[in-house]
Amino acid sequence: MGAARLSPRKFSLILADAAIIYGGVILAMYLRLGWDGPPYELNERNGWYKIGLVSAVCIINLYFYDLYDYVVMTNRRELLLRMVQALGIAWALLALLFYLVPPLMVGRGVSMISVPLVLFLLLGWRIAIHSLTGHPEIGEKILVVGTGKAALDTAEAVWDRRDAGYRIAGFVSENGAKPKEKLGQSEILGKAIDLEEIIRSESIDRVVIAVRERRGAFPTEALLKMSLAGDVSIEECTSFYERITGKVHVDMLRPSWLIFAGRRRDTRLRTVFREVVHRGLALVGLILSLPIAIITAVLIKLTSRGPIFYYQERVGKNGHIFNVIKFRSMKVDAEADGKPVWAASNDERTTLVGSIIRKIRVDEIPQFWNIIKGEMSFVGPRPERPHFVRQLAQEIPFYEHRHLVAPGLTGWAQVKYPYGASVDDAIQKLQYDLYYIKNQSLTLDIVIVFDTIKTVLFGSGAR
Repeated sequence: MGAARLSPRKFSLILADAAIIYGGVILAMYLRLGWDGPPYELNERNGWYKIGLVSAVCIINLYFYDLYDYVVMTNRRELLLRMVQALGIAWALLALLFYLVPPLMVGRGVSMISVPLVLFLLLGWRIAIHSLTGHPEIGEKILVVGTGKAALDTAEAVWDRRDAGYRIAGFVSENGAKPKEKLGQSEILGKAIDLEEIIRSESIDRVVIAVRERRGAFPTEALLKMSLAGDVSIEECTSFYERITGKVHVDMLRPSWLIFAGRRRDTRLRTVFREVVHRGLALVGLILSLPIAIITAVLIKLTSRGPIFYYQERVGKNGHIFNVIKFRSMKVDAEADGKPVWAASNDERTTLVGSIIRKIRVDEIPQFWNIIKGEMSFVGPRPERPHFVRQLAQEIPFYEHRHLVAPGLTGWAQVKYPYGASVDDAIQKLQYDLYYIKNQSLTLDIVIVFDTIKTVLFGSGAR
Protein backbone atom coordinates (compact mmCIF):
# COMPACT_ATOMS: atom_id res chain seq x y z
CA MET A 1 0.00 0.00 0.00
CA GLY A 2 1.70 3.21 -0.79
CA ALA A 3 1.87 1.76 2.07
CA ALA A 4 -1.14 1.98 4.24
CA ARG A 5 -3.61 3.03 1.67
CA LEU A 6 -4.74 0.74 -1.10
CA SER A 7 -2.15 1.56 -3.75
CA PRO A 8 -3.10 1.63 -7.45
CA ARG A 9 -0.92 -1.46 -8.00
CA LYS A 10 -2.58 -3.46 -5.24
CA PHE A 11 -6.03 -2.24 -6.28
CA SER A 12 -5.28 -3.28 -9.88
CA LEU A 13 -4.18 -6.72 -8.65
CA ILE A 14 -7.42 -7.14 -6.70
CA LEU A 15 -9.49 -6.09 -9.73
CA ALA A 16 -7.55 -8.49 -11.96
CA ASP A 17 -8.07 -11.36 -9.49
CA ALA A 18 -11.78 -10.54 -9.28
CA ALA A 19 -12.06 -10.51 -13.09
CA ILE A 20 -10.21 -13.86 -13.33
CA ILE A 21 -12.44 -15.48 -10.69
CA TYR A 22 -15.58 -14.04 -12.25
CA GLY A 23 -14.51 -15.09 -15.75
CA GLY A 24 -13.35 -18.50 -14.52
CA VAL A 25 -16.77 -19.31 -13.04
CA ILE A 26 -18.51 -18.20 -16.25
CA LEU A 27 -16.09 -20.37 -18.29
CA ALA A 28 -16.84 -23.31 -15.96
CA MET A 29 -20.53 -22.66 -16.56
CA TYR A 30 -20.04 -22.95 -20.34
CA LEU A 31 -17.93 -26.10 -19.93
CA ARG A 32 -20.62 -27.68 -17.76
CA LEU A 33 -23.81 -26.49 -19.45
CA GLY A 34 -22.75 -26.05 -23.04
CA TRP A 35 -23.37 -23.00 -25.22
CA ASP A 36 -27.10 -22.51 -24.54
CA GLY A 37 -27.31 -22.97 -20.76
CA PRO A 38 -25.25 -20.04 -19.35
CA PRO A 39 -27.28 -17.15 -20.85
CA TYR A 40 -30.39 -18.48 -19.10
CA GLU A 41 -28.54 -19.01 -15.79
CA LEU A 42 -26.94 -15.57 -15.96
CA ASN A 43 -29.93 -13.51 -17.06
CA GLU A 44 -32.97 -15.38 -15.76
CA ARG A 45 -31.61 -16.84 -12.49
CA ASN A 46 -29.49 -13.89 -11.31
CA GLY A 47 -26.25 -15.65 -12.24
CA TRP A 48 -24.33 -12.38 -12.56
CA TYR A 49 -25.01 -11.57 -8.89
CA LYS A 50 -24.31 -15.12 -7.69
CA ILE A 51 -20.90 -15.12 -9.39
CA GLY A 52 -20.24 -11.68 -7.91
CA LEU A 53 -20.83 -13.15 -4.44
CA VAL A 54 -18.45 -16.03 -5.22
CA SER A 55 -15.79 -13.58 -6.39
CA ALA A 56 -16.16 -11.39 -3.29
CA VAL A 57 -15.77 -14.34 -0.89
CA CYS A 58 -12.68 -15.56 -2.79
CA ILE A 59 -11.06 -12.10 -2.81
CA ILE A 60 -11.61 -11.69 0.94
CA ASN A 61 -9.94 -15.06 1.56
CA LEU A 62 -7.02 -14.19 -0.71
CA TYR A 63 -6.58 -11.01 1.31
CA PHE A 64 -6.66 -12.84 4.65
CA TYR A 65 -4.01 -15.25 3.37
CA ASP A 66 -1.67 -12.33 2.53
CA LEU A 67 -1.87 -13.04 -1.19
CA TYR A 68 -1.61 -9.31 -1.90
CA ASP A 69 1.74 -9.25 -0.14
CA TYR A 70 4.64 -9.26 -2.60
CA VAL A 71 6.82 -11.31 -0.24
CA VAL A 72 4.36 -14.18 -0.58
CA MET A 73 4.11 -13.71 -4.35
CA THR A 74 7.89 -14.15 -4.80
CA ASN A 75 7.88 -17.63 -3.22
CA ARG A 76 6.09 -19.89 -5.69
CA ARG A 77 5.74 -22.81 -3.29
CA GLU A 78 4.26 -20.55 -0.62
CA LEU A 79 2.08 -18.92 -3.27
CA LEU A 80 0.66 -22.30 -4.34
CA LEU A 81 0.11 -23.45 -0.75
CA ARG A 82 -1.70 -20.27 0.31
CA MET A 83 -3.71 -20.10 -2.90
CA VAL A 84 -4.98 -23.66 -2.38
CA GLN A 85 -5.81 -22.93 1.27
CA ALA A 86 -7.52 -19.62 0.53
CA LEU A 87 -9.66 -20.97 -2.31
CA GLY A 88 -10.38 -24.17 -0.39
CA ILE A 89 -11.74 -22.26 2.59
CA ALA A 90 -13.60 -19.87 0.27
CA TRP A 91 -15.40 -22.72 -1.45
CA ALA A 92 -16.13 -24.42 1.91
CA LEU A 93 -17.74 -21.20 3.12
CA LEU A 94 -19.67 -20.90 -0.12
CA ALA A 95 -20.84 -24.52 0.14
CA LEU A 96 -22.18 -23.76 3.64
CA LEU A 97 -23.85 -20.61 2.34
CA PHE A 98 -25.41 -22.48 -0.59
CA TYR A 99 -26.71 -25.14 1.82
CA LEU A 100 -28.30 -22.52 4.08
CA VAL A 101 -29.58 -20.35 1.19
CA PRO A 102 -30.12 -22.65 -1.85
CA PRO A 103 -31.22 -19.86 -4.26
CA LEU A 104 -27.63 -18.48 -4.12
CA MET A 105 -26.14 -21.69 -5.53
CA VAL A 106 -24.34 -21.52 -8.87
CA GLY A 107 -24.62 -25.28 -9.42
CA ARG A 108 -22.68 -28.29 -8.07
CA GLY A 109 -21.17 -29.21 -11.43
CA VAL A 110 -20.13 -25.63 -12.12
CA SER A 111 -18.53 -25.42 -8.66
CA MET A 112 -16.55 -28.64 -9.17
CA ILE A 113 -15.14 -27.40 -12.48
CA SER A 114 -14.52 -23.80 -11.40
CA VAL A 115 -12.33 -24.61 -8.36
CA PRO A 116 -9.35 -26.13 -10.24
CA LEU A 117 -9.94 -23.81 -13.20
CA VAL A 118 -9.82 -20.63 -11.08
CA LEU A 119 -6.80 -21.95 -9.16
CA PHE A 120 -4.92 -22.62 -12.42
CA LEU A 121 -5.81 -19.21 -13.88
CA LEU A 122 -4.88 -17.30 -10.71
CA LEU A 123 -1.55 -19.12 -10.32
CA GLY A 124 -0.62 -18.48 -13.95
CA TRP A 125 -1.55 -14.80 -13.61
CA ARG A 126 0.38 -14.35 -10.35
CA ILE A 127 3.53 -16.06 -11.66
CA ALA A 128 3.40 -13.88 -14.78
CA ILE A 129 3.03 -10.72 -12.67
CA HIS A 130 5.92 -11.77 -10.42
CA SER A 131 8.17 -12.34 -13.43
CA LEU A 132 7.17 -8.97 -14.85
CA THR A 133 7.63 -6.90 -11.69
CA GLY A 134 10.90 -8.64 -10.84
CA HIS A 135 12.47 -7.93 -14.24
CA PRO A 136 15.51 -5.65 -13.79
CA GLU A 137 14.57 -3.52 -16.80
CA ILE A 138 11.00 -2.81 -15.73
CA GLY A 139 10.09 -0.02 -13.32
CA GLU A 140 10.81 3.66 -12.72
CA LYS A 141 14.57 4.29 -12.57
CA ILE A 142 15.65 5.95 -9.32
CA LEU A 143 18.84 7.92 -8.72
CA VAL A 144 19.65 8.49 -5.04
CA VAL A 145 21.61 11.65 -4.23
CA GLY A 146 23.70 10.78 -1.18
CA THR A 147 25.72 7.85 0.08
CA GLY A 148 25.02 7.94 3.82
CA LYS A 149 22.69 5.88 5.99
CA ALA A 150 19.53 7.65 4.78
CA ALA A 151 20.49 6.95 1.16
CA LEU A 152 21.22 3.28 1.83
CA ASP A 153 18.03 2.81 3.88
CA THR A 154 16.02 4.36 1.05
CA ALA A 155 17.63 2.04 -1.51
CA GLU A 156 17.09 -1.01 0.69
CA ALA A 157 13.39 -0.14 0.95
CA VAL A 158 13.21 -0.29 -2.86
CA TRP A 159 15.24 -3.51 -3.09
CA ASP A 160 12.93 -5.14 -0.56
CA ARG A 161 9.78 -4.02 -2.41
CA ARG A 162 10.23 -4.58 -6.13
CA ASP A 163 6.44 -4.67 -6.43
CA ALA A 164 6.41 -0.91 -5.80
CA GLY A 165 7.53 -0.38 -9.41
CA TYR A 166 10.92 1.22 -8.73
CA ARG A 167 14.52 0.16 -9.42
CA ILE A 168 17.67 1.81 -8.13
CA ALA A 169 19.94 2.91 -10.98
CA GLY A 170 22.66 4.01 -8.56
CA PHE A 171 23.87 6.73 -6.22
CA VAL A 172 25.39 10.18 -6.63
CA SER A 173 28.10 11.03 -4.12
CA GLU A 174 28.06 14.30 -2.20
CA ASN A 175 31.03 13.48 0.04
CA GLY A 176 33.79 12.49 -2.35
CA ALA A 177 33.09 8.74 -2.44
CA LYS A 178 34.64 7.12 -5.51
CA PRO A 179 32.51 6.57 -8.62
CA LYS A 180 31.83 2.90 -9.49
CA GLU A 181 32.27 1.98 -5.83
CA LYS A 182 29.71 -0.62 -4.77
CA LEU A 183 27.03 0.49 -2.30
CA GLY A 184 24.58 -2.24 -1.39
CA GLN A 185 23.21 -3.80 -4.57
CA SER A 186 24.04 -0.77 -6.75
CA GLU A 187 27.03 1.47 -7.27
CA ILE A 188 28.03 5.13 -7.09
CA LEU A 189 27.63 6.56 -10.60
CA GLY A 190 29.43 9.84 -10.01
CA LYS A 191 29.59 13.04 -7.98
CA ALA A 192 26.99 15.73 -7.43
CA ILE A 193 28.68 18.03 -9.93
CA ASP A 194 27.97 15.45 -12.68
CA LEU A 195 24.28 15.09 -11.78
CA GLU A 196 22.78 16.41 -15.03
CA GLU A 197 24.99 14.24 -17.18
CA ILE A 198 24.23 11.12 -15.09
CA ILE A 199 20.47 11.73 -15.30
CA ARG A 200 20.63 12.01 -19.09
CA SER A 201 23.00 9.08 -19.68
CA GLU A 202 21.13 6.71 -17.36
CA SER A 203 17.63 7.86 -18.43
CA ILE A 204 16.66 8.56 -14.82
CA ASP A 205 12.94 9.00 -14.05
CA ARG A 206 13.13 10.13 -10.41
CA VAL A 207 15.80 11.70 -8.20
CA VAL A 208 15.56 11.02 -4.47
CA ILE A 209 17.44 13.48 -2.26
CA ALA A 210 19.04 11.76 0.75
CA VAL A 211 21.37 14.58 1.85
CA ARG A 212 20.76 16.57 5.04
CA GLU A 213 23.41 19.26 4.43
CA ARG A 214 22.44 21.12 1.26
CA ARG A 215 25.09 23.73 0.98
CA GLY A 216 28.40 23.67 -0.83
CA ALA A 217 28.49 20.90 -3.45
CA PHE A 218 24.75 20.24 -3.45
CA PRO A 219 23.46 20.76 -7.06
CA THR A 220 20.53 23.07 -6.24
CA GLU A 221 20.57 24.97 -9.54
CA ALA A 222 20.70 21.83 -11.68
CA LEU A 223 17.85 20.19 -9.78
CA LEU A 224 15.74 23.36 -9.95
CA LYS A 225 16.20 23.63 -13.71
CA MET A 226 15.33 19.97 -14.36
CA SER A 227 12.35 20.10 -12.02
CA LEU A 228 10.85 23.19 -13.66
CA ALA A 229 11.49 21.73 -17.12
CA GLY A 230 9.66 18.54 -16.15
CA ASP A 231 12.57 16.35 -17.21
CA VAL A 232 12.65 14.31 -14.00
CA SER A 233 10.66 13.88 -10.78
CA ILE A 234 12.49 15.08 -7.66
CA GLU A 235 11.55 13.98 -4.16
CA GLU A 236 12.95 14.06 -0.64
CA CYS A 237 13.94 10.68 0.76
CA THR A 238 11.63 11.19 3.76
CA SER A 239 8.50 11.30 1.59
CA PHE A 240 9.73 8.59 -0.76
CA TYR A 241 10.65 6.25 2.10
CA GLU A 242 7.28 6.86 3.74
CA ARG A 243 5.40 5.95 0.57
CA ILE A 244 7.39 2.76 -0.01
CA THR A 245 7.47 1.39 3.54
CA GLY A 246 4.38 2.75 5.28
CA LYS A 247 6.41 4.31 8.07
CA VAL A 248 8.28 7.56 8.78
CA HIS A 249 12.05 7.13 9.23
CA VAL A 250 12.93 9.04 12.42
CA ASP A 251 16.58 9.43 11.38
CA MET A 252 15.50 11.18 8.17
CA LEU A 253 12.86 13.26 9.86
CA ARG A 254 13.03 17.05 10.09
CA PRO A 255 10.36 19.14 11.87
CA SER A 256 9.89 21.30 8.75
CA TRP A 257 8.93 18.24 6.71
CA LEU A 258 6.28 17.22 9.24
CA ILE A 259 4.95 20.78 9.34
CA PHE A 260 4.52 21.16 5.58
CA ALA A 261 3.71 17.54 4.74
CA GLY A 262 1.32 16.95 7.64
CA ARG A 263 -2.27 15.85 7.26
CA ARG A 264 -5.03 18.26 6.40
CA ARG A 265 -6.92 20.13 9.09
CA ASP A 266 -9.58 18.13 10.93
CA THR A 267 -13.01 19.72 10.79
CA ARG A 268 -15.42 19.41 13.70
CA LEU A 269 -17.80 17.31 11.58
CA ARG A 270 -15.04 14.88 10.54
CA THR A 271 -13.85 14.51 14.14
CA VAL A 272 -17.34 13.85 15.48
CA PHE A 273 -18.09 11.37 12.69
CA ARG A 274 -14.85 9.47 13.37
CA GLU A 275 -15.58 9.28 17.10
CA VAL A 276 -19.10 8.01 16.42
CA VAL A 277 -17.76 5.31 14.09
CA HIS A 278 -15.07 4.22 16.57
CA ARG A 279 -17.42 4.13 19.56
CA GLY A 280 -20.02 2.33 17.45
CA LEU A 281 -17.46 -0.34 16.50
CA ALA A 282 -16.52 -0.71 20.16
CA LEU A 283 -20.17 -1.12 21.20
CA VAL A 284 -20.70 -3.79 18.54
CA GLY A 285 -17.47 -5.49 19.59
CA LEU A 286 -18.51 -5.43 23.25
CA ILE A 287 -21.89 -7.01 22.50
CA LEU A 288 -20.52 -9.70 20.13
CA SER A 289 -17.69 -10.63 22.49
CA LEU A 290 -19.88 -10.85 25.60
CA PRO A 291 -20.15 -14.70 25.60
CA ILE A 292 -16.35 -15.02 25.23
CA ALA A 293 -15.83 -12.40 27.94
CA ILE A 294 -18.08 -14.30 30.40
CA ILE A 295 -16.26 -17.59 29.76
CA THR A 296 -12.90 -15.84 30.15
CA ALA A 297 -13.92 -14.23 33.43
CA VAL A 298 -15.05 -17.60 34.85
CA LEU A 299 -11.80 -19.33 33.79
CA ILE A 300 -9.65 -16.59 35.33
CA LYS A 301 -11.54 -16.83 38.63
CA LEU A 302 -11.36 -20.63 38.73
CA THR A 303 -7.67 -21.02 37.85
CA SER A 304 -5.86 -18.26 39.74
CA ARG A 305 -6.27 -16.09 42.80
CA GLY A 306 -6.88 -12.38 42.35
CA PRO A 307 -9.28 -10.08 40.48
CA ILE A 308 -10.71 -10.78 37.05
CA PHE A 309 -9.83 -7.37 35.64
CA TYR A 310 -6.49 -5.59 35.63
CA TYR A 311 -6.26 -1.80 35.68
CA GLN A 312 -3.05 -0.12 34.58
CA GLU A 313 -2.12 3.52 34.07
CA ARG A 314 -1.47 4.48 30.44
CA VAL A 315 -0.76 7.77 28.67
CA GLY A 316 -3.55 8.96 26.41
CA LYS A 317 -4.17 11.88 24.08
CA ASN A 318 -2.25 15.05 24.99
CA GLY A 319 -0.51 13.22 27.85
CA HIS A 320 -3.74 12.53 29.78
CA ILE A 321 -3.32 9.59 32.19
CA PHE A 322 -6.11 7.01 32.27
CA ASN A 323 -6.59 3.42 33.46
CA VAL A 324 -6.69 0.84 30.69
CA ILE A 325 -8.87 -2.20 31.49
CA LYS A 326 -7.79 -5.74 30.60
CA PHE A 327 -8.60 -9.25 31.68
CA ARG A 328 -5.89 -10.22 34.14
CA SER A 329 -3.40 -12.48 32.38
CA MET A 330 -0.54 -12.34 34.91
CA LYS A 331 0.02 -13.45 38.46
CA VAL A 332 -1.06 -10.99 41.14
CA ASP A 333 2.56 -10.35 42.22
CA ALA A 334 3.92 -9.92 38.66
CA GLU A 335 5.60 -6.64 39.68
CA ALA A 336 6.06 -7.31 43.38
CA ASP A 337 8.94 -4.83 43.70
CA GLY A 338 6.82 -2.06 42.21
CA LYS A 339 9.15 -1.51 39.24
CA PRO A 340 7.52 -1.51 35.77
CA VAL A 341 8.84 -4.29 33.52
CA TRP A 342 8.51 -4.62 29.75
CA ALA A 343 5.97 -7.28 28.82
CA ALA A 344 7.38 -10.06 26.62
CA SER A 345 5.78 -12.36 24.06
CA ASN A 346 6.41 -15.45 26.23
CA ASP A 347 6.28 -13.79 29.62
CA GLU A 348 6.93 -16.17 32.53
CA ARG A 349 4.67 -14.05 34.74
CA THR A 350 1.52 -15.07 32.84
CA THR A 351 -0.96 -17.59 34.21
CA LEU A 352 -2.05 -20.64 32.21
CA VAL A 353 -5.31 -19.00 31.13
CA GLY A 354 -3.46 -15.69 30.72
CA SER A 355 -1.03 -17.10 28.17
CA ILE A 356 -3.94 -18.34 26.07
CA ILE A 357 -6.06 -15.18 26.19
CA ARG A 358 -3.00 -13.02 25.45
CA LYS A 359 -2.17 -15.10 22.40
CA ILE A 360 -5.67 -14.78 20.93
CA ARG A 361 -6.09 -11.15 22.14
CA VAL A 362 -9.10 -11.94 24.35
CA ASP A 363 -7.50 -10.05 27.26
CA GLU A 364 -8.06 -6.83 25.28
CA ILE A 365 -11.88 -7.17 25.19
CA PRO A 366 -12.54 -4.92 28.25
CA GLN A 367 -10.82 -2.05 26.40
CA PHE A 368 -13.98 -1.68 24.34
CA TRP A 369 -15.25 0.11 27.46
CA ASN A 370 -12.25 2.50 27.36
CA ILE A 371 -13.24 3.35 23.78
CA ILE A 372 -16.90 3.90 24.63
CA LYS A 373 -15.83 6.22 27.48
CA GLY A 374 -13.74 8.26 25.01
CA GLU A 375 -10.36 7.49 26.60
CA MET A 376 -9.26 5.51 23.55
CA SER A 377 -10.14 5.10 19.89
CA PHE A 378 -10.68 1.82 18.09
CA VAL A 379 -7.59 2.60 15.99
CA GLY A 380 -4.53 4.57 17.07
CA PRO A 381 -1.06 4.18 18.62
CA ARG A 382 -1.10 1.68 21.48
CA PRO A 383 -1.05 3.49 24.86
CA GLU A 384 2.14 3.08 26.88
CA ARG A 385 2.79 3.24 30.62
CA PRO A 386 3.93 6.63 32.03
CA HIS A 387 7.25 5.19 33.27
CA PHE A 388 8.21 3.94 29.82
CA VAL A 389 6.93 7.10 28.13
CA ARG A 390 9.30 9.22 30.22
CA GLN A 391 12.18 6.88 29.44
CA LEU A 392 11.48 6.62 25.71
CA ALA A 393 10.84 10.36 25.32
CA GLN A 394 14.40 11.02 26.54
CA GLU A 395 15.95 8.47 24.16
CA ILE A 396 13.82 8.77 21.01
CA PRO A 397 13.23 12.01 19.06
CA PHE A 398 9.57 12.86 18.38
CA TYR A 399 8.34 10.08 20.70
CA GLU A 400 5.84 12.29 22.55
CA HIS A 401 4.24 13.29 19.24
CA ARG A 402 2.42 9.93 19.25
CA HIS A 403 0.20 11.40 21.98
CA LEU A 404 -1.23 14.00 19.61
CA VAL A 405 -4.03 11.54 18.78
CA ALA A 406 -6.06 9.21 20.98
CA PRO A 407 -4.48 5.80 21.61
CA GLY A 408 -6.14 2.78 20.06
CA LEU A 409 -7.13 -0.81 20.74
CA THR A 410 -5.25 -1.64 17.55
CA GLY A 411 -2.98 0.42 15.31
CA TRP A 412 -0.79 0.60 12.23
CA ALA A 413 2.29 -0.39 14.27
CA GLN A 414 0.46 -3.41 15.69
CA VAL A 415 -0.39 -4.88 12.29
CA LYS A 416 2.94 -4.00 10.66
CA TYR A 417 5.50 -4.82 13.36
CA PRO A 418 5.89 -7.99 15.49
CA TYR A 419 5.80 -8.08 19.28
CA GLY A 420 8.54 -5.88 20.78
CA ALA A 421 9.75 -5.00 24.26
CA SER A 422 12.81 -2.78 23.93
CA VAL A 423 13.88 0.73 23.01
CA ASP A 424 14.79 -0.42 19.48
CA ASP A 425 11.34 -1.93 19.06
CA ALA A 426 9.78 1.29 20.36
CA ILE A 427 11.67 3.23 17.66
CA GLN A 428 10.34 0.94 14.94
CA LYS A 429 6.79 1.22 16.27
CA LEU A 430 7.10 5.00 16.53
CA GLN A 431 7.93 5.18 12.83
CA TYR A 432 4.67 3.41 12.02
CA ASP A 433 2.77 5.51 14.58
CA LEU A 434 4.05 8.75 13.01
CA TYR A 435 2.95 7.49 9.61
CA TYR A 436 -0.52 6.82 11.03
CA ILE A 437 -0.75 10.22 12.73
CA LYS A 438 0.35 12.00 9.56
CA ASN A 439 -2.02 10.05 7.29
CA GLN A 440 -4.91 9.47 9.69
CA SER A 441 -8.20 8.92 7.91
CA LEU A 442 -11.27 6.72 8.15
CA THR A 443 -10.07 4.78 5.09
CA LEU A 444 -6.76 3.99 6.79
CA ASP A 445 -8.66 3.00 9.95
CA ILE A 446 -10.74 0.51 7.96
CA VAL A 447 -7.57 -0.98 6.43
CA ILE A 448 -6.10 -1.40 9.94
CA VAL A 449 -9.29 -3.03 11.27
CA PHE A 450 -9.23 -5.60 8.44
CA ASP A 451 -5.51 -6.23 8.98
CA THR A 452 -6.18 -6.66 12.71
CA ILE A 453 -8.80 -9.32 11.99
CA LYS A 454 -6.23 -11.08 9.83
CA THR A 455 -3.60 -10.75 12.58
CA VAL A 456 -5.92 -12.22 15.21
CA LEU A 457 -6.97 -15.12 12.96
CA PHE A 458 -3.39 -16.07 12.06
CA GLY A 459 -1.72 -15.17 15.36
CA SER A 460 0.86 -12.66 14.16
CA GLY A 461 1.52 -9.00 14.91
CA ALA A 462 2.13 -7.10 18.11
CA ARG A 463 0.20 -6.07 21.16
